[in-house]
Amino acid sequence: MINQGLLTVKELSSYLGVSPCTVYRMAEKGEIPLIRCQGLGLRFKVEDIDVWLEKRKNRPLPQFDIAGLTMPPGNTIKESHGQTGGTGEMAKAKSKTRFNFGYGAIYQRKTRDGRIRWYLDYWDADGKRIQRVEDGASSQQEAELALKKAALAEADRMPGASRRRGRIKFSEFSQIYINDYAMTVKRSWRGDKCRLGVLEPYFKDVYLDEVTPLMIQKCVAWRLKSGNSKSSANRYLALLKKMFNLAIEEGYLEANPAAKIKLFSEKDCLKERILTEDEEVRLKDASYPVLRSVICVALNTGMRHGEILNLRWNQVDLERSAVTVERTKSGRPRTIPLNPPLLEELLSLRRQNGHSPYLFPNADSGKPLRSMRTSFRAACRRAGISGLRFHDLRHTFGSRLVEKGVDIETVRSLLGHSSIAITQRYVHSTDERRKSAVDRLAGTAAVEPQKGPNLLHGCDTAEKPGSAKTQKKSVSQCFSAN
Repeated sequence: MINQGLLTVKELSSYLGVSPCTVYRMAEKGEIPLIRCQGLGLRFKVEDIDVWLEKRKNRPLPQFDIAGLTMPPGNTIKESHGQTGGTGEMAKAKSKTRFNFGYGAIYQRKTRDGRIRWYLDYWDADGKRIQRVEDGASSQQEAELALKKAALAEADRMPGASRRRGRIKFSEFSQIYINDYAMTVKRSWRGDKCRLGVLEPYFKDVYLDEVTPLMIQKCVAWRLKSGNSKSSANRYLALLKKMFNLAIEEGYLEANPAAKIKLFSEKDCLKERILTEDEEVRLKDASYPVLRSVICVALNTGMRHGEILNLRWNQVDLERSAVTVERTKSGRPRTIPLNPPLLEELLSLRRQNGHSPYLFPNADSGKPLRSMRTSFRAACRRAGISGLRFHDLRHTFGSRLVEKGVDIETVRSLLGHSSIAITQRYVHSTDERRKSAVDRLAGTAAVEPQKGPNLLHGCDTAEKPGSAKTQKKSVSQCFSAN
């Protein structure tokens, strides 16, 4: 929006439809009314600019070409057929062999010994016209390239001109990516830093503009040979794609060498693993108190590892028996009911850590714990449980809900997924459920569901499907304890 009082250089350039470089040039030459404010720089009154424009009705504003070079007023090069100047043989030869561009011109002249020489005609950053011979040009294409380089160099010297970055090595830009972008924008920047630590020795002294698609393909193949899965290789490739896109925005690259490289399909990488009731008992017995509480929260809410460790007490409503997850992967907060066993666990934590704003604080720093994965793996070893990840507790939560008859849409809402298709990846079928489903075809399985405790510590399912008692049960009631 244009300020109706005093305009800055940027606002005036938008008002006139020219570049800021042009405004600075006209101000230096005194061709436009201005006010020099101490400490603020140049300012322009809208009324004075309007009067100035009225006087210049039939005179065009200086041109700003694609190369970034501002042409001084009245010095725009004319086409060769309208070239003015002398009437001698030199002038005639010059007009016949002159090629004009928006940022300058090139032309030929023949020396006395018959040699053809190419000349450049352009303006420097100070508005001075330059006409010089280009000794290295032996053809029109070479002369055009020399003119473009000279014009770009002068444009780069102009006040306020945007400059194209120089060459930079992969290792140097990776540090810029981490320090100036990832650590500011991404919560998962530590993962990017770890992966770049692996990639930097591979690209070593390679400049960013020397990286080719084939080089990236070889890098991906190297990661696969090193033992990485296809999903892990995808994380490296996604990182390179993002980093090169940032390099384009910063002026270090013109094209992304990883743009056309496709990610691997991860359908075969999906791991199906849920915690059984027996394993749950053994795992909790092998865990120390804080880890046991974290596991209890994970199994009864389906929250992610980071969501649990960053929980604050102001997100927990003990009176309403609900917890609000604010820092989510999707960016949308969600509310999860608390069942009695978890509510009892949280009341116990409140008595122990009520002085801290976090549910799981670090005893030394007072900040939330950063990770429980190492202690979780140690507890799994002690309990004799193999192939279980902490994230599998979230899968277990979703699968147990479906097993107890909760509809998939409610499960999606509790897990915080944007679509049911994602939720279906978290819902796994056990061998017993698959066998029961097939047995029903032969009539060997009872249609009535078996009576038993809810795997979420409650919700007896002894009632027949469709009964009034079953229909009245809500999802929050399914979280009730024995």
